Amino acid sequence: MARNTLILVNFIEAIKNQPILSPSMRNAVIMLPTLDEANGLEAVAKQIPHEKLTRNGWQYEVWVIDGGSSDETKSVSERFNFTFLPQQGKGKGAAMRLGFNKFVESEFDALVMLDSDGTYDPKDIPRFLDSLSNCDVVIGDRLNGQIDPDAMTRINYFGNHILTWLATGMYGITINDLCSGYWAFSKKALKRLKLNSMKFEIEAEMYTSCVKEELVIKNIPIKYSARIGQAKLGSISDGWQIFRKLIVRRIFGTPIEAKFGKGNFDIK
Repeated sequence: MARNTLILVNFIEAIKNQPILSPSMRNAVIMLPTLDEANGLEAVAKQIPHEKLTRNGWQYEVWVIDGGSSDETKSVSERFNFTFLPQQGKGKGAAMRLGFNKFVESEFDALVMLDSDGTYDPKDIPRFLDSLSNCDVVIGDRLNGQIDPDAMTRINYFGNHILTWLATGMYGITINDLCSGYWAFSKKALKRLKLNSMKFEIEAEMYTSCVKEELVIKNIPIKYSARIGQAKLGSISDGWQIFRKLIVRRIFGTPIEAKFGKGNFDIK
């Protein structure tokens, strides 16, 4: 009896250590936008859960989309063997669209993006990717997750709630955190998105395009930490641009570039 129990225990342990294979998605991109984020990028790089990703059946590359850093961001990227891509244009939106365009032309199956300033936990990457098995888009929810002290100012906290409520009310599809910088996409989803944002309004436009294309969205709670380095988001000015993008996309559902056949992620 003891021998049979030991065999059963060993069998269970062997199964637990086997990769969880996905029949449809196996290759992923981890995309990190940067602008003078050497310290944050290094912290994020050290926390990427390589063993768990491999155990879950994911092969992946890390792409750093850089907006013209003047610090050691590029050398940090090279030290960790990440793919370093200088962006076209200026702003986070331009960086995201460059990465998205490269991704849809590649052989990869899924993409997960997170900011490289240490605010988001890279250990959640497997959870984001694995969640794509039953949806098209996964969005990290800070507002119903764990927000560390000093991670978000009071103005940003209430502003994020207001913008999120407005987005859900205007578009009728629930999103729990409109301004989250932690997303994952299936290949199908990114092929259908149509974006032209240049700056921090990109996440709002991503949401509106998901709704327009009738993609299935899943919100998952995440931890949000204080950033490493100086903040680049302006509370009032960028909040207005985000709200403006919600209104523009409510009236004009598709960017003019896509309508004229320039491509879904036309880069200016």
